[in-house]
Formats: sequence, structure tokens, C-alpha cells
Amino acid sequence: MYGPLWIVPFFPLVGFLLNGLFGKWFDRVTVSVIACTSVGLSFLWSVVLFFRLSALPPESRFYVEKVFDWFVSGNFSAPMEFYLDPLSAVMILTVSGVGFLIHVYSHGYMSHDESYARYFSFLNLFTFAMLVLVLGSNLLVLFIGWEGVGLCSYLLIGFWFTKKSASDAGKKAFIVNRVGDFGFLLGTFLIFVTFGTLNIQEISTAAPNVLMYGGAIVTTITLLLFVGATGKSAQIPLYIWLPDAMEGPTPVSALIHAATMVTAGVYMVARMSALYVLAPVSMTVVAVIGAATAIFAATIAITQFDIKRVLAYSTISQLGYMFLACGVGAFSAGIFHLMTHAFFKALLFMCAGSVMHAMSNEQDMRYMGDLRKRTPKTFYTMLIGTLAIAGIPGLSGFFSKDEILWESFASPAGGVGFWVVGAVAAGITAFYMFRLIFMTFFGQPRYKHGVEKHIHESPNVMTYPLIALAILAIIGGYVGIPHVLGGHNNFGEFLKPSIAHLASHGEAHHSTTEELLLMGASVAIALLGIVAAFRMYIANPKLPVVIADNFKKVYNLLYNKYYVDEIYYFIIVKPFVRFSQLLYDVADRIFIDGSINLLAYFTGWTGEVIKWFQTGYVRNYIVTFVFGLVIIVGYMLLK
Repeated sequence: MYGPLWIVPFFPLVGFLLNGLFGKWFDRVTVSVIACTSVGLSFLWSVVLFFRLSALPPESRFYVEKVFDWFVSGNFSAPMEFYLDPLSAVMILTVSGVGFLIHVYSHGYMSHDESYARYFSFLNLFTFAMLVLVLGSNLLVLFIGWEGVGLCSYLLIGFWFTKKSASDAGKKAFIVNRVGDFGFLLGTFLIFVTFGTLNIQEISTAAPNVLMYGGAIVTTITLLLFVGATGKSAQIPLYIWLPDAMEGPTPVSALIHAATMVTAGVYMVARMSALYVLAPVSMTVVAVIGAATAIFAATIAITQFDIKRVLAYSTISQLGYMFLACGVGAFSAGIFHLMTHAFFKALLFMCAGSVMHAMSNEQDMRYMGDLRKRTPKTFYTMLIGTLAIAGIPGLSGFFSKDEILWESFASPAGGVGFWVVGAVAAGITAFYMFRLIFMTFFGQPRYKHGVEKHIHESPNVMTYPLIALAILAIIGGYVGIPHVLGGHNNFGEFLKPSIAHLASHGEAHHSTTEELLLMGASVAIALLGIVAAFRMYIANPKLPVVIADNFKKVYNLLYNKYYVDEIYYFIIVKPFVRFSQLLYDVADRIFIDGSINLLAYFTGWTGEVIKWFQTGYVRNYIVTFVFGLVIIVGYMLLK
């Protein structure tokens, strides 16, 4: 007996309703207790479900629970139904566990915000939507969560809506994701036409018999679904909303980047792996887009100075790694990195928030420095997160990133090119993350006037979640120790029942020595990135300026983010605005307003004519009546 699945998303929903409807009458402690407890209870029940699932044989690790009938029409039905298997179990643990720590941290970070209850109600709704997404047994239930996280991202990115940049960022996220969602919906419609059902398990079972390997239908379906994934998970070309999402409160950034929203696309591709393994063209597209995004975003991050934007581009890059893994058929490796990334990326964002808390909301690293002694807890926990994302051996990021790099090389769908791109991106990641550490916590103080006297360590309610996440960033990868290091990759074994596997078409066999050499090479590249950052920002702080001056065109290209926003503005936004203006001037003002104005004029003119017959004298009306009667009678007699 598993116990009810609906309880997992139910608790955050209750928290949302209580704080959303009655929060303005609650004090701040009550609001935060309701919000944090609701997600905490969801996490505890997820733990119970996980252990009950793990106790069963691998072939029996699934459970379906129908809550109620939703859409029923003839032979078609799409019930409100939840599905628990190893993949959804990992996701609900990650979402609720990391989400709980972010909620607790938010109690301290948002303590002085005027819209305290509104913030926590939206945060609970965000968690609820993501839990529905990962538990949905059919694509319609998944789509509820899919759109729910999109709505919540809009509400929370634009939380401080009186600030124009925040409201614009919220709208940008919402609109860009509508583009991706359009592709996702088209893919869903094509799935229904092909299979006659939207039940994910039925689709996965029937796919090998219904679809032809490499056929046009399965390729179209998977590419359309991937369009949705590029929107939600911020991949080329729909990544542009995520850097601007930094306008929201920092804990929101942690939630979006670590536990919700951006992980939705990766999860969806892994969940639909039975379709993707039948579409080699789509798999190649996923891998190429993932690899390109990984190195593209990483190169932008090396020139940014906003501490949160550096982490934003880091997230885009790390998501690229996850899609690279999925594209070469290593779906388990992609989910493994999703989980470890949730630990260290939530940690890094919350540490950035702690730095901003200490620095009176300063985000520009050029005005920081020498903070390691003033904010020691923040420094050491952020250093752990940085070592993890850099892939240093012994920390969680090493195990998950190395598995992706190895699979990108050794998988039948991989190759040397994918490994090279991934390894170079790993080196750049190590460079820009230690650049962040050195500029923020080392060197001479570069504070703005009046900031220094207010610098202080964050309160315990903020630092305790940092410590918890730092521990997870260290130990989280040990559930997936690879065979080459003497482990059994328990994580991958656990996910096997949920993931489809590529057919072995002439699969190459690689030696242990080869794997160890590539592992050593990737670590060496990461260490080179760290050494380069130390050389440029500690040993010789003037060197970055010299390099920027000598390679001004390249530097400006990276600093201005390849001018992608500007290109999109001229190619898409500006023509769309002009077309909208044309519609307003012609269709709206001339045709619509003109027709209404013409009707109003005709009505007024008719009134002006008729009013001459409205004298107010009864005798005139009688004369008119008699005159009309004579005409009618005369006409009838003559007829």
C-alpha cells in the first residue's frame, strides 16, 4: 500500500489558499509557518512514498491513483490521475525538499517586504504546480502543471510590479514561454491523433508498435515537444527570458532555477523517452541544442558583473548539459545532473541573496570584495557550491557532470565532438564561478559609500538552509558513483524502469582506462579554469582589463550577450509592433471605429429627421394618423 499520492501536491495548495485568501489578516510568523509547513509536510510524505517504492522489486515500482474523472467523451477519457514511479519519486523529493529549504530561507530574506503573504502564497502555488506536473499520468494533467509553473513564474518574476524592469521581465517570461507551449500543444494534439490517448504509460508501451523508427510522425512529435522544452528550460533560441527573471526576489530565482520551472523541460523529455529513442533526428537536435547552449551561455557568463545574472547564465549552461545527456540517450544521467544541480544551484542563488542582504541589495560584483571574513557562513557554503558546479572530485557535481561527459563520448548517439564541447564548457564554468568567488569575497573592498558599515552575516533562518544545501552539494552525488570508481551507479539503476533505452546499433565498447583518462582530462580542464580565474582576479587583478582592451570586439560581443536581445528586437519585436500599429491605424481606427462611428452618425441623422414629426401636440398626431389611414384605405381600394 503506497498511500494517497494526491497528498503531495495537496499540502502546498492548502498553503496557497490559506495565505492567498486570509494572509492579510495573519501576522508574518503565521504566514511563513503555514507556507513552510505545507511544503515540509509534502516533502515528508514524498520521503515515505519513496521508501515504500524502493522496497518493491524494480518491475513493480509504479502506482497509479485516479483522483476523479475529468474529461470523458465517448471512448476518450483524461482523468485527474497521478502516477508514481522512480522518475516521479526523484522529482517530488527534489521539488519539495529543495523547495522547503527555499521557503524557510525566504522567511528571513523577505521579512521586511510589504506583500509578505502574497509572496508566500505564490511560492506555495509554484510548488503545487510543479508537483502536479511531475506526478501527472497523462499529458493533460502534466499540462496543468506545465502552465501553472508558467503562470507562477510570471507572478513571481514580476512580484515587485511597480518596478518597470520587473513587470517587463515577467511579461517577457510569459510571452516567450507561450511560444514554446504552442509547440508543446501541437505535439500533444499529434500524439492524440496517433495514439488515441494521452496517457503517458499507454503511449510509451504502444510507441514501438505504432511508430516507425525514424519515421516522420515520431520525429515531428518529439521536435514539437522539444520546442516546449526549450521554452520552459531556457535553451536556444528561447532562453532569453531567464536572465531577465533575476528581477524577481532572489529566493524565487533559486526556486525557478533549482526545483521548478526550468527543470520541467528536462523532466518532460525524460518522461517521453520512449518516443525520443525512436526519433534519431530529434535526439541529435536535442544533443546539439544542449551542447550549443551549454557553451554559448557559459561564454556570456564570463563577462557579466551582476552576481545573479552570472548564475542565471550558469543555469542555462547547466540545463544544456542535461539536454546533451538526453540527446545521446543518457536520460538517467540528465536527471542525475538535474538533482545535483538543484542542490548546488539553489545554494548558489541563496548565497548570492545572502551577499546582497549583507551589501544592502548590491548586485554588482565590481562593488564587492573582501567579504569572506565578514560573512564567513555565506563564503564557505558558496565555495562548496562553486566547487560542486565546477565538477571538482568528491562533490556532487563531479559525479553527475562526469557521467554526462562520458555518455556524450561513449554512447552510440554521442561522439568526440560532444565531449569536447562539454569539457570546454566545464572549464569555462569553473573559470566564471571562481571569478565570482574571487571578485565577491577576496581582494580589496570596493564598496559604495555608506555600505561598509551595514555589512553583516545573514540571520540563522537564512544560513541554516545554506548549510543544509551545502551538505547535499557534497554528498548528493554519492548515490551515482560510476562503476569505474568502484560504485554501482545506484541512481541509474533505480531510474531504469522509468527510462527507455537506445537500441544498440553497433555500440562501441570502451575500456576502463579510456574512461579514466577522459575523467582526468575533464577535471584537469576544470582546474585550468580555476587557475586562470586566480591568475586574473587575485594574482594580477589588472589582467582582465588588459585582455578586454586587447580583444575589445570579442569582449563587447560577450558582454552584450551576442546582441541576441537586440537582434530579436529588430527581427521580431519591432516588425510586430509596427504591424500592430498598422492594424490599429487601418483595421481598428478606420474599419472598426469608422463603422461604429458611421452607425452612430446614421442613428443621429435619423433622429434629426424623425424629431420633426415629434411636436408634442396630440392634434398633429391625430391628423398624421388619419392621413396615414386614408392612404392605406385608398391603396387597398385601388388594389
